[in-house]
Amino acid sequence: MSITDWPELERPREKLLSRGAASLSDAELLAIFLRTGTQGLTAVDVSRRLLKQFGSLNSLMHASQPEFCQGHGLGKAKYAQLQAVLEMARRYLHENIRHKNALNTPDDTKQFLKSKLAHQQREVFACLYLDTKHHVLAFEELFFGTIDGASVHPREVVKGALANNAAAVIFAHNHPSGNPTPSQADIQITHQLIEALKLIDIRVLDHLIIGSGDASSLAELGHI
Repeated sequence: MSITDWPELERPREKLLSRGAASLSDAELLAIFLRTGTQGLTAVDVSRRLLKQFGSLNSLMHASQPEFCQGHGLGKAKYAQLQAVLEMARRYLHENIRHKNALNTPDDTKQFLKSKLAHQQREVFACLYLDTKHHVLAFEELFFGTIDGASVHPREVVKGALANNAAAVIFAHNHPSGNPTPSQADIQITHQLIEALKLIDIRVLDHLIIGSGDASSLAELGHI
């Protein structure tokens, strides 16, 4: 049976327009992106197969081009479309947090940092530089490592904060393993950075650890 033969409010596109995007399942959202199915399969059927193949929507969206194009019904055109969608989401989130108070919108900040770092295959340590009202001045990726870790140098962090005339900062780095639980090394380097920046009167508001689907806040965990 074709999706057009389904009851109207069960069709993904009509359901989105009637109830909002949040009401759709991962498969239904993906089906709207795919637009069409294949012979004998609706777009929703294809979406369910893809989610089973890749394990999750997050894994599918962050798959490499060769991995993505191996999926049933996918190819270079769909990969290009998906990358455009992801980049638009990143730019929207970036623009959003630049015009909002970061402390009043922690979810926006987490979503933005996840969009920047969750797909990285190696550890990346980054910083959001904030002004006195905690609006975002800039985002910068500072250090890069292997999947085993990244070396973070307090001197370079201080230089970046001064260069951006920051009054406060939020740190973030990803765990390529997907587990956002902070390590003792994460906590230790955070304390070192707090002490280094305290000398120049710059506050560390948080350090977020980005996993594959979630983020941990050292501030919320009581380490800052």
